[in-house]
Amino acid sequence: MQDKIKIAYFAGSMKPGQDGVTRVLYKIIEYLNKNGIENIFFSPVIPLEFEQPTRMYEVPSFTIPLYKEYKFAVPGIKYFEESLKNFVPDILHINSPCSLGYAAVKYGQKNNIPVVATYHTHFPSYAKYYKVKALENWGWNYLRSLYNKCEAVYVPSLPIMKELSMQGLGTIQFLPHGVDTEVFNPSFKSLEWKESIGCKNKKIILYSGRLVWEKDLKVFADTYGIITAKRNDAVFVLVGDGPIRSELQEMMPNAVFLGYQSGNSLSTVYSSCDIFAFPSTTETFGNVTVEAMASGIPPVCVRAGGAYGIINEGVTGLIAEPHNAESFAGKILYFLDNEVKRHNIGLNALKYSHTQSWDTIISRLLQSYTGIIDNYKKTLIYKTIKAA
Repeated sequence: MQDKIKIAYFAGSMKPGQDGVTRVLYKIIEYLNKNGIENIFFSPVIPLEFEQPTRMYEVPSFTIPLYKEYKFAVPGIKYFEESLKNFVPDILHINSPCSLGYAAVKYGQKNNIPVVATYHTHFPSYAKYYKVKALENWGWNYLRSLYNKCEAVYVPSLPIMKELSMQGLGTIQFLPHGVDTEVFNPSFKSLEWKESIGCKNKKIILYSGRLVWEKDLKVFADTYGIITAKRNDAVFVLVGDGPIRSELQEMMPNAVFLGYQSGNSLSTVYSSCDIFAFPSTTETFGNVTVEAMASGIPPVCVRAGGAYGIINEGVTGLIAEPHNAESFAGKILYFLDNEVKRHNIGLNALKYSHTQSWDTIISRLLQSYTGIIDNYKKTLIYKTIKAA
């Protein structure tokens, strides 16, 4: 690796623990700082200065009506240009296809700095949940125009990588996310916690993530209805918050809604539940799935999106058909009816999670940076000589 590599990152939010993307980015910061690699972050949402583990700059933004916890950066490079010139990065890394990411690509082109991206969020797949077909077509056209200007687009799951290739994205590379097995592990299991939510002798089915329709939570609510009609020992617990929480509470009247959780509280919730249920078809990876596996609980996901790419069916988890509550409920019921199988698959999931260390994955990312920087410089020299 280059001794003096300097990396500038662009993200839609840097609020700690806000979503899977921010958790990934904070793990990257931790690794870079530990290894003395200079980094800087630009985002519309940043923590207070004393909470920042690295240099962060807030860019002007406005609130998104449907998602008030997120902000949309005001377009243009002028809001970060001076700071970036002072930093003198070797490479730019965008983590959202928003206006800030687009501006970073423009800055890189203007200043001959290579740009890479991580495909964190599968935006085109959201269109069907809001019944706007034109938005899906526009989304793919926009993503092609943005990401094909990058030297590399890191994709964390093979199913999503295949879909992006079919959609004409040409610079994609497979790079999965990792999991912190010290934060997520079975040692946090707590019978006292189960008692505290009134579930001492119950089987707990956990969902963790934002409460938004594009997570296929209508399927989850329908699954709740199917299972609670058949089993009086099953309780559904939801971790996370979002704009549809009140609607879900009406649809799932006896479910436990814990809201946003973090730190040891989140670790305890994961490891103290019995089954992780994640019906989303719109994930690029599904950090929550591998976090559940590291906590020792077996996952049920669906055969679409990125989460199912993590699971070896029948070995480290179960896979249901997408958008199908009967299929999803059937897999959960299988676990409820087969305690030994559930336990063994949970152990296999735990073993798998320990192969996904962040140090290994971020090391691969930095090796990729170095190769891209070297190739980019060689290409610039060649173009300069040719133009002369």
